[in-house]
Amino acid sequence: MNYRSLFLLGFFISLFSSQSLKAQGPPLKYPSTKKIEQVDNYHGTKVADPYRWLENDVRNSAEVKDWVEAENLVTNAYLAEIPERIKIRKRLAELWDYEKFSTPVVREGRYFFTRNDGLQNQAVLLVQDGLEGKPRILLDPNTMAKDGTVALSSWIPSDDGKLLAYGIAEAGSDWHVWRILNVDTGAQLTDELRWVKFASPAWTPDAKGIYYSRFDEPAAGTKFQGLNLNQKVYFHKVGTAQSEDKLIYKRPDHPEWGFQTEVTEDGKYLLITTWKGTDHNYRVTYFDLTKKDSQPVDLIDNFDNEYSLVGNDGSTLYFKTNYKAALHRVVSIKLENPEPANWVEIIPETKEALQGASLFGKQFIASYLKDARTLVRMFSIDGKTSSEFPLPGIGTAGGFGGRQNASETFYSFSSFATPPSIYRYDLKKGTSEVYRTAKVKFNPDDYQVEQVFYPSKDGTKVPMFITYRKGLKKDGNNPVLLYGYGGFNISLTPSFSVSRIAWLEMGGVFAVANLRGGGEYGDAWHKAGTKLLKQNVFDDFIAGAEWLINKKYTQSSKLAIQGGSNGGLLVGACMAQRPDLFGACLPAVGVMDMLRFHKFTAGRFWVDDYGSADNQDEFKAIYAYSPYHNLKNGTRYPATMITTADTDDRVVPGHSFKFAAMLQECNKGPNPMLIRIETKAGHGAGKPTAKILDEVADQMGFLFKNLGMKPD
Repeated sequence: MNYRSLFLLGFFISLFSSQSLKAQGPPLKYPSTKKIEQVDNYHGTKVADPYRWLENDVRNSAEVKDWVEAENLVTNAYLAEIPERIKIRKRLAELWDYEKFSTPVVREGRYFFTRNDGLQNQAVLLVQDGLEGKPRILLDPNTMAKDGTVALSSWIPSDDGKLLAYGIAEAGSDWHVWRILNVDTGAQLTDELRWVKFASPAWTPDAKGIYYSRFDEPAAGTKFQGLNLNQKVYFHKVGTAQSEDKLIYKRPDHPEWGFQTEVTEDGKYLLITTWKGTDHNYRVTYFDLTKKDSQPVDLIDNFDNEYSLVGNDGSTLYFKTNYKAALHRVVSIKLENPEPANWVEIIPETKEALQGASLFGKQFIASYLKDARTLVRMFSIDGKTSSEFPLPGIGTAGGFGGRQNASETFYSFSSFATPPSIYRYDLKKGTSEVYRTAKVKFNPDDYQVEQVFYPSKDGTKVPMFITYRKGLKKDGNNPVLLYGYGGFNISLTPSFSVSRIAWLEMGGVFAVANLRGGGEYGDAWHKAGTKLLKQNVFDDFIAGAEWLINKKYTQSSKLAIQGGSNGGLLVGACMAQRPDLFGACLPAVGVMDMLRFHKFTAGRFWVDDYGSADNQDEFKAIYAYSPYHNLKNGTRYPATMITTADTDDRVVPGHSFKFAAMLQECNKGPNPMLIRIETKAGHGAGKPTAKILDEVADQMGFLFKNLGMKPD
């Protein structure tokens, strides 16, 4: 969940005609970017790729490294001419400077949680004995690198709370190194597990070992760009070398499959969830750990539906699934009679989309989305009785973890103008109380959040949240930042962000569109924005922008759009299709070359959502919107600042490099076409606070100048 006044920026922002305020000098002088003769044949269609060389890894290519440095010089010089950027950076730091906590994880009376004192580059992991115990530091990533680029990616305590497995990521990479720590003494064990990506380990109940999945060591020079294939499952005995780990499961006949391990709470079963993409459809295989030399048994032997383990009662396993339930439900499967005809429905499908479920204290707690807002219900173990779980308001709640013998659970709650609080729910009393609350230097009562529903191009109603300072005049003169994602079944729900509060203080309006392709309304909503239907996502976003203009929140010259990753693709596609509609664009770490994304690192997993250029029909759909391929020479594009990072090994930076080069070539007019390339950073996770503040200040300073905003 993202962590985002009575005190203003030190100046008020007033708005004037952006056409008169925007710098209209000569176009920027960009670095000369060479073009090569590269043409590919896709099902009879010849497609030029003149900037293919920019796909080369910056660590291995001197000419790409030189290009990156030259582009950053241009961008940095441009940003240095925006004096408001310094004031924005200062205010962001003031807002950001508050204690941030994670929801506790409880193991045998020990409470594990992370804390950031405000401006620390990385959160620190602590533990305390008992609810009122004194916290002590277990791990402080800030001591591992002076620049804050080493992050604690994940951590899992053993069932007895005496050992802790934790992952470390460097420079934002998806590659994690896992180690083990003695919780009693704080001593590091010698264990070190490398080449782990997209997976978390699972402890055995006796804490003598962990099951985990990993890849083989990449060939030299391919660590950050090579395809991730042939993941395998191993057992690691605590105190031994990784080279001694026992291979548990592999599928060399399907090198594209990936595996996630789970051990049931009673320790009887090891579950291996197999995935081949991002569509959440899984195979499920289990081992009976009560039997020596247990062999794998396929419980679910196809990829037709989602099956996410909720918990178990002996040989009865509970799964959240969309089998015969597009909005999802929870069913029980007895391993003795696992055929679907014998499954028992525990939590039935409702009209809201079930997002997650947990089993603690001998009951289920289920989280739903109702028009992109969290709704929580509690169910008895047999599902026959249920009740609404009261939340503090309209927003996003998360957490609700715990063991089956637990008498408490913790959850967080936040909204666009509501800083995050952590609540403790007492199962015996049936009441919640505030456990921790964020104290941010702003007044949430100054802001208003509304939810609207607007028609898309085909008439589909799309929800959108809009947040602004109370007293807003809908006269078409407000700077608006429209944010979207629209993919991979991911839902955008109300959450708190310091950067958004700073934007609101500047007089801006912040809007979030819940586009098709997301998970806000279940499987049908998601599938309506995938593969051959991906254009629906862009139509939804464009319609949201037009609605904001028609309703006088803003005008085109004052409207900015922003998105990251799949959302970066969204911004790139929309600015290519409707360059007249926007005043500024902020595509971050975007998938910009849709014909080649599946050839790098994790890109092959995204074919479930995007399709692939290897398929003729899907190629036609993809080629029609691929941002890199749909920029037109001589077009006046909105002011654009692309952001990416040199260690992004999820959406490799070559996507952004090529898009920037093409944009600089094609654009006509004085609007800046910049790319900001972060060093020692990745796709976003684990980025140090200092780097985040610098990047956000640069983005907001860029908007300040190009949307015609002016200090009063």
